[in-house]
Amino acid sequence: MNRTLEHLGKDLLVTPFFRATDWDTVDLTLHPAGSPYRDEVIDLAVAEGAENLQQALVLRLLTPLGSLRDLGHANYGSRLHELIGTENLEAARLQARAFVIQALAQEKRIQEILALAVAPPTPVTVDRLLITLQVLAVSGGDPIALGLEVQL
Repeated sequence: MNRTLEHLGKDLLVTPFFRATDWDTVDLTLHPAGSPYRDEVIDLAVAEGAENLQQALVLRLLTPLGSLRDLGHANYGSRLHELIGTENLEAARLQARAFVIQALAQEKRIQEILALAVAPPTPVTVDRLLITLQVLAVSGGDPIALGLEVQL
């Protein structure tokens, strides 16, 4: 791992493509991937450095704000869940954008949000939003990008 990214941490890999639609698409990943052969050693895959930050952002945005209060993390998560049941109109997209900015402001490993787009996915559906973003880590380096599809 690049030494300048070590402070971004290491965690078990649960979002191998750094893209998710809900918690149903998040699960532990095996390394090496696929079915093991008879004597092959299988372990859990790890996300480290920039990949760990990508995964952390996906998980933060998927987690309803306050849902980890009993574990001592009352400010962890986002308010995106509040958009469930709303129409995919400009007002909902602006509110989603504000919720994402609010959640990312809690992440100490982010120096700057470089890009943030909230739009209907392609093909357009009335019940989903596609959130794409790029951030710069506090250590600098290449921008870190991810996408999240949210069902309304």
